[in-house]
Amino acid sequence: MKKIRIETLGCRLNQIESEACAHYFLESGFEVLMGGVSAKSEEDPDTVLTIINTCTVTQKAEQKARRIIRLVLKKYQNAACLVTGCYAQLSRDELLKMDPRIIVLGGQIKSRLTKVPEVLNSFIKEKGWDALKFASFMNQKITSAPQEKPGFPEESFKLAGTSFLAHSRASLKIQDGCNNNCSYCAIHMARGHSVSLDASLAIKRVQELEEKGNEEVVLTTVNIGQYKSEYEGKTVYFSDLLKLLLENTKTISFRISSLYPEVVDDKFCSVIKDSRVQPHFHLSVQSGSNKILKLMNRVYKAEDVLNACKKLRGAKDNPFIACDIITGFPGETDDDFMQTKKLCDECNFTWIHAFPYSQRPGTKAIELPGKVPQSISDSRVKILNDIAVKNKIDYIKSFIGKEMDAVLETVKTSQIMGPGLIHYHAVTGNFLHCEIISREVREPRKKTRIKLLSVLEDKIQKGGELEVTATFID
Repeated sequence: MKKIRIETLGCRLNQIESEACAHYFLESGFEVLMGGVSAKSEEDPDTVLTIINTCTVTQKAEQKARRIIRLVLKKYQNAACLVTGCYAQLSRDELLKMDPRIIVLGGQIKSRLTKVPEVLNSFIKEKGWDALKFASFMNQKITSAPQEKPGFPEESFKLAGTSFLAHSRASLKIQDGCNNNCSYCAIHMARGHSVSLDASLAIKRVQELEEKGNEEVVLTTVNIGQYKSEYEGKTVYFSDLLKLLLENTKTISFRISSLYPEVVDDKFCSVIKDSRVQPHFHLSVQSGSNKILKLMNRVYKAEDVLNACKKLRGAKDNPFIACDIITGFPGETDDDFMQTKKLCDECNFTWIHAFPYSQRPGTKAIELPGKVPQSISDSRVKILNDIAVKNKIDYIKSFIGKEMDAVLETVKTSQIMGPGLIHYHAVTGNFLHCEIISREVREPRKKTRIKLLSVLEDKIQKGGELEVTATFID
């Protein structure tokens, strides 16, 4: 059996699209291996195609993509390498120059991945396998063909499935692209204008997920504030869609992947009071300085962020609230950064995803004066990371000894703890990652009742995924 390997880099949207792509290959008779490509991976002559779904949000993301591409080309010398995603959209020529076995499929035509299994099967049947010839054929006939309906919603949502190989929690992409023009961001260039999944189709897909036994679905977007559809003759925005999803399902819970502060209004808060909306929110903030937010071309101010946090805490009991912060944006002074730190303190974010500003070709921020040295950007990241670690530990401590619902994500036999023991990874509604060691056999993807025991402070400080120990109580 011929094998396909899929490596996903970057955002959860890429993960969803890779999962859907995997199922098209499975249905066409291929064996699919998701992720895990490393220098230690064994050469496999049956691997005919590696697919790398890339990100372009930072220079480091692109560097990682190039490193993975070189690795798979060296590791699987009998395979062609298909590169897709945002980096592929913006840097087609650069990628094609790397190796003749590379196929570049721009992110805005990523839906053509659904056709690749059939094309690959036909190519092997008619011509036998030759990675160089297949890459050349694909680049000439498939990936360079004009886009028939640019930004057409149905095309943008072809890569969406209701079953998942590599993830225990289901996800549904309901919006893609962005109409904003933030001065630091290349995503709107890579993914194109905003498009939204039809509300009726979104309801249908969530109902299918519920019927298959999924306990939770993550609603993913590029810009949640730009979701817009029609339902029964009325215009539907995100808050309306979430209300419809709750009304048309029975048990499945909903997690929101990322929020813009301006989305958090009274209407939104009235909807999220429902117990099936998880008390976990991630705000796209970027800075606490109104001067910097204006230079970034963001549509909100620092006080809007603070107000959003207050509203979220008014709607949900002690929710997990995280945020993104960019340090070292051009023109960011010490005072601007102190305003950001002050906002983080006032909002008491449970977690802060801080990262230094990264220049993106074609963005307006490149032309701005006041470049900040990398050493200063990095030192500001460290200050925010230290706050984030302390806040997360304090937040988890407030739940020690409490009973909570959690979804089992991964299950593996524990080699360290002793024979017969099983190592579980579970995620609570408020996004606490729990380590459970037990002899009980539990089914993954299912919700279970647990009790939190102790904070894994050392693992949190080192950036580990597991944060707290727990035990089953049902």
